[in-house]
Amino acid sequence: MRNAEIALHFDELADLYELDGAIVHRVVAYRNAAKAIRESPASIEEMTRSGTVTKVPGIGKTLEEKLQTLFDTGVIPSAERLKAKYPPGLIEVTRLPGFGAKKARKLFDVLGVASLEDLKRAVDEEKLRDVAGFGPKAEENVRKALEEGVKPKQRLLLSKTLEIASALVSAIREHPAADRVEIAGSARRWAESCKDLDIVATASDPDALAKAFAGLPLLGEVQHQGSAGVKAVTHNGLPIDFRIVPPENFGNLLQHFTGSGKHNEALRTAAVKRGFNVSEYGVIYDGETHACASEEEVYELLGMQYIPPELRENRGELDAARKHELPELVRLADIRGDLHMHTVASDGRFTIEQMAEAARERGYEYIAITDHSATHGFGNDVQPDELRRQIELVHEADAAIDGIRILAGTEVNVLPDGTLDYEDDLLAQLDWIVASLHSSFRLGEEEQTERMVRAMEHPLVDMIGHPTGRLIERREPYALDIDAIAEAAVRTGTFLEINANPDRRDLNELNARRVVDAGATVVIDSDAHWTRTLLNMQYGVATARRAWLTAENVANTRSWPELDAMRKSSGRRSGPARSS
Repeated sequence: MRNAEIALHFDELADLYELDGAIVHRVVAYRNAAKAIRESPASIEEMTRSGTVTKVPGIGKTLEEKLQTLFDTGVIPSAERLKAKYPPGLIEVTRLPGFGAKKARKLFDVLGVASLEDLKRAVDEEKLRDVAGFGPKAEENVRKALEEGVKPKQRLLLSKTLEIASALVSAIREHPAADRVEIAGSARRWAESCKDLDIVATASDPDALAKAFAGLPLLGEVQHQGSAGVKAVTHNGLPIDFRIVPPENFGNLLQHFTGSGKHNEALRTAAVKRGFNVSEYGVIYDGETHACASEEEVYELLGMQYIPPELRENRGELDAARKHELPELVRLADIRGDLHMHTVASDGRFTIEQMAEAARERGYEYIAITDHSATHGFGNDVQPDELRRQIELVHEADAAIDGIRILAGTEVNVLPDGTLDYEDDLLAQLDWIVASLHSSFRLGEEEQTERMVRAMEHPLVDMIGHPTGRLIERREPYALDIDAIAEAAVRTGTFLEINANPDRRDLNELNARRVVDAGATVVIDSDAHWTRTLLNMQYGVATARRAWLTAENVANTRSWPELDAMRKSSGRRSGPARSS
């Protein structure tokens, strides 16, 4: 079985247990197992057969036994027992966007809804509004969800794609026949998610390199193999296109495979008007084919400035490159501090000192410790008295650890009316305040926008965290008037965040460019909950680069005193920087 098929069995088991009212820990365990199985680059069936599957996070002995039974019999007995209790169509109801097992079970018990057809009939007959916990607005949301349908996930998050890409590229570069091996496609453009993975290589022995690639254990199925490359699928369902090309054409193929379809189409169309013909095989001009060993040669032949991969989306980059007016994009090395991270005080996994030392090792000059506030509601939070103690602990760590400035902060929750869940006298004791929305995502655009603007108008709020609340491939952004948010950010002097968590990347590239064009300034943060997730910063910088942002557009490319001077509450709390 492919990993994706195995994961569906555990998704179904979690749905069935939730329908049956099982304890939440059991449901979560199966959901986490399904996610781990789906995303595993190695074959879960092979790992189960070899007795190594418990090395996968979230899979213990109980789940190992269920996997063994699934592979031996084709079913999971506990799932079969639960299926006998509920109509098969009820599972489909649970998978509607914004629905879930609890709502499905209530409608099953009250209205006898046992399928999507039953649900549509109940909505058409306006029966949902009379069920406790629903109402006319919820009924309309269900109607919209039915119209949209259950959309299958067809893309893999970039961070997961890059794990696979790095493993494949590292393995094949070690082969003696390999010369140049590079990631291409949407992964090289640092897109948010990928539907496939492209890798381009040159080789002294193409047949040998293709054979070696086809034999890599990460590949679940090889569909084609030859001297020009390999087409395959990984165990978690990601299509792979591995292309081998002569060294003199490496730049042509890398350029062709990296640009988006729209970028490449616009490039070819513009080139034809000037007498050029551009393809993956070369650039034809005056009847002669020019092979390009590098991408720089391709763009130079066309009279263009080199276009960084992140910009190749046909959003004005071709015209700017012809005029040699592309911006100098912000780089990871430009980031001098990280102003959004969590510790064991809330839902983080490391102490203040451990986060600070890890950040210092990354070369940061300053960080802000921003644990969740009192009404976060999604895990541990920090009550007011605890925050007062946290401030003392941060100041102690700041005094004890040389080489980095540690700021006492919070990720304060914005309540539905736009107020904050700490009193102002407590907020005034902090060095840095991130205000974020963690609830009431379904408010209308006008109400949600007013809520955020009110938070931005608070004189102590430095930044709005993950402004649109989206989770890539999992949760749509809540309704916001981005232009109004940008205007308020400029008017109030509030920074807007590019949250670098690879599941968020929020603001996204389009909104980030939009708010900066309106005059706002962004901060790129890792939102790290572990020392290792400080590395998330790379995804935030990639988002900023895709938004055409320069170091000037990003506040935390500056030293702390320079950034502090830009704030609406400049110098009121943190004072001058401590010398180290």
